Amino acid sequence: MIKPAIRTENVTYAVRDIVVLANETAKTGKEMLYLNIGDPNLFDFAPPKAMVESTYKAMLSNFNGYSPSSGIKSAVDAIAKEADRKGITNIHDIFVTTGASEAIDVCLTALVNEGENVLTPTPGYPLYTAIQSKLQMYENPYYLDESNGWQPDIEDIKSKINDKTRAIIIINPNNPTGSNASIDTLLQLIDLAKKHNLVIFADEIYDKLLFDGEKHIALASLDKDVPVVTFGGLSKNYMVPGFRIGWGVVSGDKSVLTDYIEAINKLLRARLSANHPEQYAIPTALLSGDGHLVEVMEKLTRRRDMTVEMLNAIDGISCVAPKGAFYAFPSVKLKDGDDNKFVAGLIKATGVVVVPGTGFGQVPGTNHFRVVFLPNEEKLEKAYKNIGDFYRAYINK
Repeated sequence: MIKPAIRTENVTYAVRDIVVLANETAKTGKEMLYLNIGDPNLFDFAPPKAMVESTYKAMLSNFNGYSPSSGIKSAVDAIAKEADRKGITNIHDIFVTTGASEAIDVCLTALVNEGENVLTPTPGYPLYTAIQSKLQMYENPYYLDESNGWQPDIEDIKSKINDKTRAIIIINPNNPTGSNASIDTLLQLIDLAKKHNLVIFADEIYDKLLFDGEKHIALASLDKDVPVVTFGGLSKNYMVPGFRIGWGVVSGDKSVLTDYIEAINKLLRARLSANHPEQYAIPTALLSGDGHLVEVMEKLTRRRDMTVEMLNAIDGISCVAPKGAFYAFPSVKLKDGDDNKFVAGLIKATGVVVVPGTGFGQVPGTNHFRVVFLPNEEKLEKAYKNIGDFYRAYINK
């Protein structure tokens, strides 16, 4: 018997783990309605053709070997211009990675020792807790306030900072709730980071997917001295999650960041480089405007509105309207308090695949599930009707 490393014991990824059950259900011949994975390309979305052409031309030109560890110059320059557009100054390093996920992994690995912690939003993207487990950190979740549009609970954050805390993570817009942080929230996070000598990880991968005239504020733009790593990428805004192209932008007081930046770059050099030809899509995407988002946001707005209306019409389910991204995180009243059981039953009975709230974290005593509203209106309508019918039968057992 070969024993796996202890560090893998608590590594879970609910978004993908739920697919095992979905695949079993699909084998029965039931029609499946997938509302679990945020991949626009599975539905009626596609990237701007110019980005695909840039990658294709790079391949034909044989840019198929290793790139510089931090990325090709034209890509890094384009990211710098994008950061400037967002108001981020005092930048000391920019690096291109295999998706924003690798940037997050590298930056956590370069910062946090075993037994230390980072403040992680709850609900939040499960990658962060998976990396924490791998690094043998202890989890230190802070809660988002559902009654306040899923804004980070600043008082909860204050109460959880300790002498082993190294960073605060904010996902903005948030996955899974779709919330967009207010300027007041961001300023309070900055104050806490400066007071306690913490790095802020600002995960802004959905920063261009906003509803109802909402504006995204880059956290690092609000203070030139606070140490921030801003994460971005092509996956969501430009509909190419399979390109696996992301990046990190390090800004703030250089005197406190120099050693940390070198640690990040040691890891970047050790893993050689991100995907090379796909990097040529970065300047095409960031310097050519966002005209493709007009149609994208028209579709997503209709689907967001349908999601909120139909889910809130189900007695016992309540859904805060998302302000960004393409997720909603409705609460559900359950007698048994087990959203894993509820979701498993929903999948088996209806073929509607959602992800239980426990996969993202939630306030104890509450239950939720995440839906992805990328499918077309016809599929969403059928899925939400099935959810309503199943829920009413489930609670009346």
